Amino acid sequence: MNAFLLHWTFAIPEIWVLIMACVVLLADLYLGERLRDVAPVLTVLTLLGAAVLTFFELGQSGTTFAGLLVLDPFTNVAELFSYLAVLMVVLYSRRYLMDRGIYRGEIYVLLLFALLGVMVMVSGANLLSIYLGLELLALSQYALVAFNRDSLVATEAGLKYFVLGALASGLLLYGMSLLYGLTGTLEVRHIAAALVNVTSSNLILVFALVFIVAGIAFKLGAAPFHMWLPDVYQGAPTVVTTFLASAPKIGAFALIIRLLVDGGYGMLESWQQIFIALTLVSLLVGNLIAIAQQNLKRMLAYSTVGHVGFLSLGIVAGTEAGFASAFFYTIVYVLMSLAGFGMILLLTRAGFEADRIDDFKGLSQRKPWYAFLMLIIMFSMAGVPPTVGFYAKLAVFQAVIAAGYVWLAVIGVLLAVIGAFYYLRVVKVMYFDAPEPEGGPIVRDDLASATLSINSLALLVLGIVPGPLMAFCFYAMQGVI
Repeated sequence: MNAFLLHWTFAIPEIWVLIMACVVLLADLYLGERLRDVAPVLTVLTLLGAAVLTFFELGQSGTTFAGLLVLDPFTNVAELFSYLAVLMVVLYSRRYLMDRGIYRGEIYVLLLFALLGVMVMVSGANLLSIYLGLELLALSQYALVAFNRDSLVATEAGLKYFVLGALASGLLLYGMSLLYGLTGTLEVRHIAAALVNVTSSNLILVFALVFIVAGIAFKLGAAPFHMWLPDVYQGAPTVVTTFLASAPKIGAFALIIRLLVDGGYGMLESWQQIFIALTLVSLLVGNLIAIAQQNLKRMLAYSTVGHVGFLSLGIVAGTEAGFASAFFYTIVYVLMSLAGFGMILLLTRAGFEADRIDDFKGLSQRKPWYAFLMLIIMFSMAGVPPTVGFYAKLAVFQAVIAAGYVWLAVIGVLLAVIGAFYYLRVVKVMYFDAPEPEGGPIVRDDLASATLSINSLALLVLGIVPGPLMAFCFYAMQGVI
């Protein structure tokens, strides 16, 4: 009995988030009219409670629910950063949602269910549980993107995302079914053992890997599976875009670790070649097309494709240091994206989205502190020292060079230099252009402003002292190979 209860405690954070998502739904239903803030307050308490529960699990390991879920260092660290990402989205969101008349409890319920999907993906030790988490996340995201029913653009973005997302989920599921047919098991660790006796030239295995990597690439936003990114990032409410660019990326990275590293590391040479192609295409497409964008949300969407390319350099390395550097890059990207979209949220007001690059003209004259924070964000995304974005790029370059792919690192450096152009263009607009007449006043929002200040300054502090975060990522990767 004690052993049974012990194993159930490994899934306590997931159970807590599930129960609280239902509580938030019921509380909003019965109290939402009188207490408008009940849903976001309960959501914040849920996230803090989940963080405490996960913190007490640090250092433990094991499986639960008959091997469907696993607890290991990667599970703990990835879940903690997922909570942080959703917490910051909640703190950024209030005024934006109120200005647009969509400040309703359902959005926070969907955020919690999406978070639960990420948590199940991160802790999944079985193909069924991993796919269940993926679909829970995906269905929540489709509803979030189309949440503003009065917006034709948001509805269109939601429909596009649903159609393409369903296709990608189908590809991933088909790859999983081929893998099951080949190995006769759904458990990831048993798949890894079964693949030892399968040659890399096996046609079924090749197709399985291609379909699985294609599904993962879609969830990450890697080219050429990035078609949904620009339209969805631009069309969705900015609060939703902020979420899409944060916690789900940790979930997508977890797919790589669970399916390709834990389950398919023996086939490294096979899927490594696919990732090299994805890396090159993502770096080229993301950094070159972003230059032509005038809408900041579309620019950040294409920059996401580029960042996925840099992240994939660590995956291509195929070493523990490579996976740790890729995880480090993922966390840094999440923090940068939260700050970038948080700045857009801070400058918006009713009837004004602040999503064009020209909307940032003369920001240094209108609000010098915001301009300075945006400077840090853009420098970090471009990889300019001493921001943490520089060390994230440096870490993946070191890993891929150590693995013998010097030519890939050289291409990455060249495209990083090209990519710096569109980030520095935003800085130029803020500091050297006159303000737009229709810019209007910047509405005060103390909570979002404080959140953005902490978020942006963290990019600078982590750049000056990157060691602890990097050590945390190396701790997460213990034993993955």
